[in-house]
Amino acid sequence: MPHSTHLHTALGPLLRAVRARLAAAGVADPALDSRLIVEHFSETTRAQAIAEPGRVVGSTALAAIEAALRRRVAGEPVHRILGYREFYGLRLSLSPDTLEPRPDTETLVDAVLPFAKATAERLGECRILDLGTGTGAIALALLSAVPAATATGVDISPGALATATRNAEDLGLGGRFNALNSNWFEKVSGRYHVIAANPPYIASRDIGNLQDEVRDFDPRRALDGGVDGLIPYRIIAGEAEGFLEAQGKVAVEIGYTQKDEVTAIFAAAGYRLAEARRDLGGNDRVLVFKR
Repeated sequence: MPHSTHLHTALGPLLRAVRARLAAAGVADPALDSRLIVEHFSETTRAQAIAEPGRVVGSTALAAIEAALRRRVAGEPVHRILGYREFYGLRLSLSPDTLEPRPDTETLVDAVLPFAKATAERLGECRILDLGTGTGAIALALLSAVPAATATGVDISPGALATATRNAEDLGLGGRFNALNSNWFEKVSGRYHVIAANPPYIASRDIGNLQDEVRDFDPRRALDGGVDGLIPYRIIAGEAEGFLEAQGKVAVEIGYTQKDEVTAIFAAAGYRLAEARRDLGGNDRVLVFKR
């Protein structure tokens, strides 16, 4: 494999060389990943690449790009290498303790947002509980769109909570975000207008069949939903009532085959399905329940 000294120092040829390397390694989207890597480590923009293809990229940046390329070719997801991912227009830092937020989860924010806005307009506030907050993605996306809202992000992982807190502060939302180390509702108090969760929903036996990028780099406990993948939904449906305002809503992300089973779990606990939403790929992805 060529070393950084062999990478082109001009931006245009550098981008082409990086893309070719990634394509040769069988990376799924070499054009996008090459752009993300080169722009990030050379501190350039797409506009600069088009307008100034001869712009010189320094040796420090080239070495960083080379190191990033090796990690990407070895299978590490590009956003893990960059250390952040965009979600709902927000830049969120990642850590080994957090699930990498996916575009599918933006569907949950879309589903909850009108209700959160209406609640804030009616009451002057909207209290949100985000179970298994990870990077803080769901809570912070809602806070950024609803200035009167506050959120508690719950996670069992102290590392995830440190990442979520940092993200909240970086986005100027620290004053409205509270991180809570708790196993589901164990240490939660008070009542909330919105309880949201993207829980682990993959059956234990299926973890080994996931894409390498997910299986090897997302934290196992953020993926494993127990023997049938449904254990977190039973916990949430069974315990949410004690923490939900009378008119509140519970919104959960689901695996694309789980709509009927999760609906039945919540129905048995006294909830009715208020809304179901599909993700960008047309798969069942988000269910919203009310008492």
